[in-house]
Amino acid sequence: MSLAVPDAPSPARAVASRVLREPMLVAGLALLLAILMIAALLPLAVDPGLAQVGATLPRQPPSAEHLLGTDVQGRDVLASLVAATPQTLKIGLLAGIIGLTVGTLLGLAAGFFGGLVDTVIRVAADVMMTIPGIAVLLLVATNVRAMSVELMAVIVASLSWMTATRTVRAQTLSLRERSYVDVARLSGDGGVRLVLVEILPNLLPFLAASFVTAVSRAILATIGLEALGLGPQNDLTLGMMIYWAQFYSAILRGLWWWWAPPVAMIALIFVGLLLTSAGLDRIVNVRLRTTA
Repeated sequence: MSLAVPDAPSPARAVASRVLREPMLVAGLALLLAILMIAALLPLAVDPGLAQVGATLPRQPPSAEHLLGTDVQGRDVLASLVAATPQTLKIGLLAGIIGLTVGTLLGLAAGFFGGLVDTVIRVAADVMMTIPGIAVLLLVATNVRAMSVELMAVIVASLSWMTATRTVRAQTLSLRERSYVDVARLSGDGGVRLVLVEILPNLLPFLAASFVTAVSRAILATIGLEALGLGPQNDLTLGMMIYWAQFYSAILRGLWWWWAPPVAMIALIFVGLLLTSAGLDRIVNVRLRTTA
């Protein structure tokens, strides 16, 4: 009599099961999904034209007509918030993707090939990390004539690749000594194939956690520049809403409905990213799981 062997769960089901066992990850993803749905669906209910200067009466407190009031430039704050949130998320995602992609490629090359390649990349990353990022961002941003959302993302990403390079290099140095990599090497696989087939797939969970952190840092750097007035002047973002609110002294004039909504939205985004990053860390880092 043969015993029935239960089928092994599919990779997708195994990943879903692991994600559902991390409450912080589930809460973070749910919060981020809710923010994305609000950003995607509210434009269907709110007239985007109300986010234009002079569209409504200025300095109106929250009412049934304007749920979050209006600013001194005659813009509906709710419509501005709906227009600004996707732009801020876009900058964070673009900067995170660019910075992590560059950092991953450089880290893989430095960790796997070693020698002169490792020395050049490691020294370049170390030198760039010693330069105050905010100073470089200010210098670049002040010398750009027309700032756009896409250019803002590239500027922020230009100083966010070093951390990814260092961490991916360290992970690659560990993985390249594993036995399965030696077996593949003895089987005749070349350097690029070893990196793409044997090492990179094992870094994907780590890169997912790093991506969330990169997006969070990119949004933080972007809001810092925008609050100083160095953001895209022709596009509404959460940082530019804060800049215009402080430019017109909204706090001193008691216009709380102008500055409070973008601050609250930024806080919600960071809470979502923090919970997601912490949950992914618990999946990637075995030590965190065993000490819990």
